[in-house]
Amino acid sequence: MNDVRSAARLRVVAPADLDEAEIESWRELRAKSGAPANPFMEPEFTLAVGRVRPGARVAVVREGAGTEGAGAPTASGTAAAEPVGFFPYERGPLGRGRAIGLGVSDCQGGVFRGGVRLTARELLGGCSLTSWEFDNLEAGQRLFVPAEAEAGAGTGVGFGVGAFAGFESPVIEVGEGYGAYETALRARSPKFFRTTAAKERKLALRAGGLRFVFDERDPAALRTLMEWKSAQYRRTGRRDRFAKEWISALVRQLATTRTPGCSGVLSVLYVADRPVAAHFGLRSRTVLSCWFPAYDPEFARFSPGLILHLRMARAAADAGIGVLDLGRGAAEYKDALKTGGLQVYEGAVTRPGARAALYRLGREPVRRAHGFVRERPRLAAYTKAALNRVGRLRDR
Repeated sequence: MNDVRSAARLRVVAPADLDEAEIESWRELRAKSGAPANPFMEPEFTLAVGRVRPGARVAVVREGAGTEGAGAPTASGTAAAEPVGFFPYERGPLGRGRAIGLGVSDCQGGVFRGGVRLTARELLGGCSLTSWEFDNLEAGQRLFVPAEAEAGAGTGVGFGVGAFAGFESPVIEVGEGYGAYETALRARSPKFFRTTAAKERKLALRAGGLRFVFDERDPAALRTLMEWKSAQYRRTGRRDRFAKEWISALVRQLATTRTPGCSGVLSVLYVADRPVAAHFGLRSRTVLSCWFPAYDPEFARFSPGLILHLRMARAAADAGIGVLDLGRGAAEYKDALKTGGLQVYEGAVTRPGARAALYRLGREPVRRAHGFVRERPRLAAYTKAALNRVGRLRDR
């Protein structure tokens, strides 16, 4: 598939139609961006989504003549301009666009060279999109969220209509080594650390020892994690992500992906040979993006998930990883473990027109309602309790 639009600027293709030179250009642009090396922003994640989501697309942006393809000759016989940007997205009905892997991707946006001459309106127009929705847009994506808006000076996006809200994605920083992190954790949350350490000792004594594997390659362990996570979703009244075949297939595919910028990492805490907690995420050389953690409810009183995360932090530091990104979303364990946070955004940008108006009427009230609940802790707690009751009734 190769759909050339706005020939001097954009080439829109399915991810599988990117050539090796373009993929390498994507990696180089991302490396030079100065942004954290989040694996969700690497081409491997988009390529994986493209294999399970037919609507996945990438807009390859070039400046200058000769944009028909990387390395293709122009009329003057010179080589085609190098790509200056890549915009991965999914296209739905009526030109509605979504961030690639929306619903499971924890870092979203385009990969552009600094100073690229492009507006969001031009980009959406070249992709035949009336809107583009995101829920984990990384900070610094000036094409979609201008600097003055990030600073709190406004909520528009500079063209047509746009709306967004900022959220924290908690992180654990271990760049100075695990020892430094543990020392800070002991000082900041002494009771939490003592309690977790005591539970780890009790669990080890009960079972005759614990075993931790940072990068487990056994497919059976991944299946166990996915079963636990599905049960947790149902138990808490939430939508079971693994009930969607494309998400299950995506995770299985990424579990075998091994590249410097994006590799699947399955970490497992064992009691003897029995897994009691596990986590699957994606890593680059310097960032571990935490994605799907779960544990065996039979061992809940020992807090195996917390033990697992501390073991992961130690192993990540030993592997040269500096940041564990825990992902957006409120959770007590994140508050206890985090050292700071990164800013991410939820919202959408739209082009003026009737279809964009229909999008706003259909989507914005729902998004605003969710935001209303999130900003009120008591109401959020009540909603969570109600979902848990629904989940218990569903499992009866």
